[in-house]
Amino acid sequence: MKQEELISIRRELHQIPETGFEEIKTQNYLKEKIMAMPQNHVTIKEWRTGLLVFVEGYAPEKTMGYRTDIDGLPINEQTTYSFPSMHEGKMHACGHDLHMTIALGILDRFACDQPKQNLLFLFQPAEEGPGGALPMLQSEIFQQWKPDEIYALHIAPEYPVGTIATRPGLLFANTSELFIDLKGMGGHAARPHQANDMVVAASHLVTQLQTIVGRNVDPLDSAVVTIGTIEGGTKQNIIAETARLEGTIRTLSLESMKKIKQRIQALIQGIETSFDCSATIDWGSTYCQVSNEERLTRAFMKFSEEQENVELVECREAMTGEDFGYFLEEIPGTMFWLGVDTPYGLHDARIEPDEAAIETAVSHMTAFFAQE
Repeated sequence: MKQEELISIRRELHQIPETGFEEIKTQNYLKEKIMAMPQNHVTIKEWRTGLLVFVEGYAPEKTMGYRTDIDGLPINEQTTYSFPSMHEGKMHACGHDLHMTIALGILDRFACDQPKQNLLFLFQPAEEGPGGALPMLQSEIFQQWKPDEIYALHIAPEYPVGTIATRPGLLFANTSELFIDLKGMGGHAARPHQANDMVVAASHLVTQLQTIVGRNVDPLDSAVVTIGTIEGGTKQNIIAETARLEGTIRTLSLESMKKIKQRIQALIQGIETSFDCSATIDWGSTYCQVSNEERLTRAFMKFSEEQENVELVECREAMTGEDFGYFLEEIPGTMFWLGVDTPYGLHDARIEPDEAAIETAVSHMTAFFAQE
């Protein structure tokens, strides 16, 4: 595919974002594009709302995997694009439209020019939640074609186009969602002594949760506890019977994740006693850390250093969450950042990645897979 076609594909994908396990249009679009490629050594199989595409090598010694995520986010787009999302309240604000386009570009080149090694392309749904990597990993189709090593990328707004950034070992954090529901007794605003105000209880709890990182986590470790939304009450003169807090936990170690969850449970027990209410916790989607295998990552970095069209950066670990970590728990491999040079961050409604990064990634990964 030429660069103009890749950009056109990216823009068409940008217009049809769908959230986790609802990627029906996306799956159909991807399948149509793949079916238009030469099929001599290509096999396509559907898995839920995703796809697995196996490219048979002409003298295979191993199978190399490449994964892309395909879902969008529940965000109202605020870009200046002439091709904005056609799905109200949904947007590709994390770059998965670029991710898919890059995967199609790499796949097209090997569909046209058979590789030596087997290649497995994974078009994985539900990365943003509830998590598609683990069930795809456990699926019969995947196990049938299970690769010996696996690779993936994620766009990075802060790096210029042409940058490849990665590191051996820990790259992304352990993550867990957090949902807390408080239930007390509502009542009239003029009679607070006859009710248990869950807005007040939730306010106290938010303040207490912010002490966990500062007072319960090793200062040489890193962790984040963020409450992103609070909902409570129905009217200004009614004392709230219920309140809901939604947030996220990020840690660089499994030990800290365990400690934070224990501390949250203890604080909630205190809130139940203090405000005479009941509380429930839902940890939601929990993603393990993304840890790059040492040998393969060093080899990928060495290859990248030798390429003229990219600049390699050995980056620090990040608090970003990614369910690609489940693949890396079972299969050695590497994830890396791809520079897209935009002032707006991931999950920002205004993000506009530089499309020149698409051809950079396609050329780089095509050359990397071809050398094996």
